[in-house]
Amino acid sequence: MATLSAYSSPPWPNSNPNSDLLSTQDEIDSQAHSPSESQSNDSLSSIMPPDPDPNPNPNPNPITNHNTSISSPPQSTSTPPLISLLHLCFNQDFGCFAAGTDHGFRIYNCDPLREIFRRDFDGDGNSGGGGIGVVEMLFRCNILAIVGGGPDPQYSPNKVMIWDDHQSRCIGELSFRSEVRSVKLRRDRIIVVLEQKIFVYNFADLKLLHQIETIANPKGLCAVSHGAGSLVLVCPGLLKGQVRVEHYASKRTKFIMAHDSRIACFSLTQDGQLLVTASTKGTLIRVFNTADGTLLQEVRRGADRAEIYSLAFSSTAQWLAVSSDKGTVHVFSLKINPGSPGIDRSQSTDEPNLAVTSPASSLSFFKGVLPKYFSSEWSVAQFHLPEGSQYIVAFGHQKNTVVILGLDGSFYRCQFDPVNGGEMTQLEYHNFLNPPEAIL
Repeated sequence: MATLSAYSSPPWPNSNPNSDLLSTQDEIDSQAHSPSESQSNDSLSSIMPPDPDPNPNPNPNPITNHNTSISSPPQSTSTPPLISLLHLCFNQDFGCFAAGTDHGFRIYNCDPLREIFRRDFDGDGNSGGGGIGVVEMLFRCNILAIVGGGPDPQYSPNKVMIWDDHQSRCIGELSFRSEVRSVKLRRDRIIVVLEQKIFVYNFADLKLLHQIETIANPKGLCAVSHGAGSLVLVCPGLLKGQVRVEHYASKRTKFIMAHDSRIACFSLTQDGQLLVTASTKGTLIRVFNTADGTLLQEVRRGADRAEIYSLAFSSTAQWLAVSSDKGTVHVFSLKINPGSPGIDRSQSTDEPNLAVTSPASSLSFFKGVLPKYFSSEWSVAQFHLPEGSQYIVAFGHQKNTVVILGLDGSFYRCQFDPVNGGEMTQLEYHNFLNPPEAIL
């Protein structure tokens, strides 16, 4: 059961990320601030960079100085506290990313990489507090959803705090009886994920619209569409290996038995038509049509078990990127569309695989004789990372590029060859947690 409150003093914000969200510094300074918050000099919306050039140079000069950091240094001579990352996620168009830390949260632009906003709670770092375990952006507007986390959370982990940067404070909250695992934002909806339940709220008035029960979901797995059409929501079902697809426009629910093992990760295309899934085995990646549950394509990450950290479609759904605990990011070629004929699941399990399209193993001509593993479809491009950290991946706005973020503060921009494949070329590396300095 959830309780909610919207603080009465400010009007409820406009959640349309395309609206005019710029605010003056006088407007920001006129708002009352909590004494425990250390405020930055800019508001989120007033310093968001413009959208990237639609035809950027795809071959920028590589930046290899690992000590180069991202934004202007703070005017302080005191030693900054050590920062531990608790959470990383991209925004809906992959142009920005948010980082939750044990002292607050930060927002970064991806291209060019730049820290553009931060909130540090209890900024002296001596008495603890300030931990933020979830930060969810709404495109590039002033509204964020944040949840306390870490050993010393800023807010209760049972609450979702709605932060309005125009006012530099929380303007509403949603309270629950158990910890919040994740939050998803749309222009019209707020989706809150608990261990075994998902709540869907109307953004305008925080009215509860829908409740969904799931199998145990400690990672808070949930994906929502972000296109102009109606909401498509994907979450774990009530059975091991099952995903549930909610089509709110047609009021239809579709259950897909995606894997034999538990679901570890999934992602949607922006329009919600395609779904990609991975299980806890982490060997096979499957792409489904969300409308009818048809299996459209199946690719192999590897032969050994792996924990899949993230899955990402390119904007055109031509490419698929995968990151895992093996320290390798893979890019696969997708030759499908939502109307494609499906693959017969009866011929495929989590161990063998069915050859769908190239690139395939050089032994694919033995299919039907050797195990189907040898006719598996493999990635066209790879990038090898230091093991020991968790990485998430998305496709960059520059052509044939991927952006990789690590919980160790690492930022990579890499380019892959769509024709020849092979090892990707590293274009940039930074540690975005370094003391911020402008990149000239």
